Amino acid sequence: MRLRKLALILGALLLAAALSACGSLMGQTSGESGGKEMPREAKQRQVAPETGREEASGTAGGEKTIAEVPERTVLRLTVPKMERVKNARIPTGRGDDEALLRENVAIHLLYTGFPWEREANVYIAGHRLGYSGTDSYLAFYDIDKLEKGDEIILRDANGTTYTYKVFRVLVVDPTDLHVLNPIPGKNIVTLQACTLPDYSKRILVQGELQDVEQA
Repeated sequence: MRLRKLALILGALLLAAALSACGSLMGQTSGESGGKEMPREAKQRQVAPETGREEASGTAGGEKTIAEVPERTVLRLTVPKMERVKNARIPTGRGDDEALLRENVAIHLLYTGFPWEREANVYIAGHRLGYSGTDSYLAFYDIDKLEKGDEIILRDANGTTYTYKVFRVLVVDPTDLHVLNPIPGKNIVTLQACTLPDYSKRILVQGELQDVEQA
């Protein structure tokens, strides 16, 4: 358990470094000319990508779960108030897996909770600007529109749907790791992106589970 916690902390710090780059609005992957270049110091903060993992949670069922644990951990995310987050595929991966962050709307941070767990912090992070021509492009751009009472919807590989209601929006430093912790007795989801325009902090939106609908 101690090793898992240390791995989670390291992953979160690497995620902060990867998201600090955040991508430019144009020309990152498509080769478009005239696009805005990613600042050199931002490029230097990127971490070499490693393969993401999609392993089932260590929680095996019983009192610790509220739904059947799926064989695969990939999730689907819908945020009605966010324009580009509609049934988005959310794989589980390491915080330094920039390739996974680049090619998906967002990732579920390895070693954080899953929606089928009774007590969990389902931690999902994505780029605010992202990379042109990929699913990350402007994916979480409008995350700052979310407010208390808005819905965040997750669906697991079994088709079970988990509906959350936003209860908190906050801005933190990249090294503020207490936001990874679950809230005792609660199942919450956390969405993370960088702040604009300088990417120096992280905006977090947290929702509490309200409803579970089996497939």
